[in-house]
Amino acid sequence: MDGNESVLPFSPLPCLRFRVMGAPGPMGPRKTRTEEIMDAKALRGNLLLFTAALVWGATFVAQRQGMDHMGPLTFSGVRFLAGALCLLPLAMMARRRGFLKAAIAGRPWLPLWGSLLSGTLMALGINFQQVGLVWTTAGKAGFITGLYVVIVPVFGLFWKQRPGPGVWVGAPLAAAGLYFLSVTGGFTLAKGDGWVLVCAFAWAFQVLAVGWLSPRMDSFVLAFGQALVCAAWSLALAFVLEDPTLASLKAAWFPLAFGSIASVAVGFTLQVIGQRDAPPAHAAIILQLESVFAALAGWAILGEIMGDRALLGAGLMMTGMVTAQVWTARDKARSRAAARRGV
Repeated sequence: MDGNESVLPFSPLPCLRFRVMGAPGPMGPRKTRTEEIMDAKALRGNLLLFTAALVWGATFVAQRQGMDHMGPLTFSGVRFLAGALCLLPLAMMARRRGFLKAAIAGRPWLPLWGSLLSGTLMALGINFQQVGLVWTTAGKAGFITGLYVVIVPVFGLFWKQRPGPGVWVGAPLAAAGLYFLSVTGGFTLAKGDGWVLVCAFAWAFQVLAVGWLSPRMDSFVLAFGQALVCAAWSLALAFVLEDPTLASLKAAWFPLAFGSIASVAVGFTLQVIGQRDAPPAHAAIILQLESVFAALAGWAILGEIMGDRALLGAGLMMTGMVTAQVWTARDKARSRAAARRGV
């Protein structure tokens, strides 16, 4: 909180601030017009990210329903092909803005190999997840997939990126949660959960790749390219290992439409716009709600119920993931503030 914000001294909620412009009141200075606009943008960003998390959580249900009619590779391939087509107009807009030409100056092959790398990792992540959903529930898959937020900073050690203390606090909590959520009496992962855990590691590598690529090329160009590559890998394997039919596509039209249009196209767009304005700590917490929404959607639509042990595991995983994300976001914000002050 900076010096221009006034908080009720007895309030536990830091959001209860005075927002009336003008001269300082008896309880402290009031917000300027610029600060009010920034707060409005942050609120809009938070709402957009909340909607994206809700859509992505519900997509776990669509993924399970779609496999009532087709194999996991076929579902992923068609889903991401349709999603890539939805993203194509946004990628073309990048060309009109001139960003694409400027971004690839001196790197003419960057969009191609960048999309190939990110899309291949995406294909690994989404298809391991899709195979796991054949046996596990939407809620468990949502929480296990979310482990990538803890895995990413640990992998960053190989690139000499030192994770903050939040990661070392959050990682053991998440690991303990995974044990209660998925490990059976024989000390083995429940069927399906192991596939989803591999998916979390693949997503971690994909996030690291996108983190390097996104400052160097337009976000929508990268989104389109990686979705197209993911679709190509999935469909190629589907025609070898499965038996795609037109009848199965017609039977699963709604899960496919939701998984492609709502999740791949709309969800990504909301994330890109929302993260421009949402504070990093807010974004970290809100996006982790995807796991909660997956569990709620699985309960409401599929009738999935978590036992006490699984709920304990989900709670520990959620605590670990949020701790790692929020602590890291707070440390980054402090570092940027110190840099601006010249400290």
